Amino acid sequence: MNSFLRLPMDNTLSMRPGSEQDATVLRVKASSADHPRPTVTVVIPCFNYARYLPAAVESVLSQEGVDVDVVVVDDGSTDESMQVALRFAFNDPRVRVIAHDKNAGPVQTFNDGLAVAEGEFLVRLDADDILTPGALQRATDVMHSFPSVGLVYGHPIHFSGDNLPSPRTTATRWTIWPGRKWLAARCQNGCNVITSPEVVMRRSVVDQVGGQRELAHTHDMEMWLRLSAFADVAYIHGADQAWHREHSKSLSASVDDLRDFHERRAAFDVLFGGVVGAIPEAETLRKCANFALARHCLEVAIRLYDHRHVDMQRVKLMACLAREVMPNVEEVPGWRALERRMAVGPGKAARHPIFVLERIYRGLRGRWHKLRWHRAGY
Repeated sequence: MNSFLRLPMDNTLSMRPGSEQDATVLRVKASSADHPRPTVTVVIPCFNYARYLPAAVESVLSQEGVDVDVVVVDDGSTDESMQVALRFAFNDPRVRVIAHDKNAGPVQTFNDGLAVAEGEFLVRLDADDILTPGALQRATDVMHSFPSVGLVYGHPIHFSGDNLPSPRTTATRWTIWPGRKWLAARCQNGCNVITSPEVVMRRSVVDQVGGQRELAHTHDMEMWLRLSAFADVAYIHGADQAWHREHSKSLSASVDDLRDFHERRAAFDVLFGGVVGAIPEAETLRKCANFALARHCLEVAIRLYDHRHVDMQRVKLMACLAREVMPNVEEVPGWRALERRMAVGPGKAARHPIFVLERIYRGLRGRWHKLRWHRAGY
């Protein structure tokens, strides 16, 4: 399943060696009439999102080229969410509704929907997000072409307000990573490159590894990583796969650098404490993840010195957290840079010519990483 894919030479555009780019890039294949029409179950967890739910459900029911069914799981909403969901179920047999008597949280809510999923493929769509036209057919085309692929994602459009930005709907190429190569790259980076609504999963792989784990903010991230340990991963270029709504009540709105560190650390703890901990690469991958988390802590501490007034308690806390996950933290890039700033002192470090140049470099590097994510998904 995780071996390098052997593909016809006339489909191969380029081979990219290296831990991050150890993938095959392919021209998009047209849908084949040889395989049966794909079936996709979309689970929509919902808590007090009555105003957003109709757009989410309608974006699924209007998908072409696939047979869809929708499972709306209402998590004890106190607004009109349940009534909205029931109206859809009354008018369309493709929609089912599960109701929680009391709030159980997003993980249990999704897992309850997963338990009744019937489709060959699976999507977790938050009630405030929306699928773009053709998203499910584009993703299932990849999975039918490559049965080793268990997770497909693409570019999501982040937006706020009521107006949806125009999406791109024509895929130009696919990238296929051997799953554990993709997993290794995520551990080396320590970050989540997937928003959430742009993902389509193969349900047989989900059945193999299980549903989401009880994590406050990184339950999605941990699941993507777990799936990649047992199936290959694909990325769709050229098309936007979903709209992700950003607003003050979204789950990710209140996550700062410190919370982000603790949540990602928890995700890796759960990941390697479960079935992924048994794969041969687990020990090496865990060390890579710890190294990346320590590097992140040091980068946060270094950025604090970019300002005239430095929160020294936060600097010391981030340095301590770096040492917690990486006892030999002196070997982590950034440690010496932090020591130099501490020696120069708050205020002066913000004006130091070398540190100013390093700050400019960090900004340019951040822009490049963001551009690469928009173009290539990592």
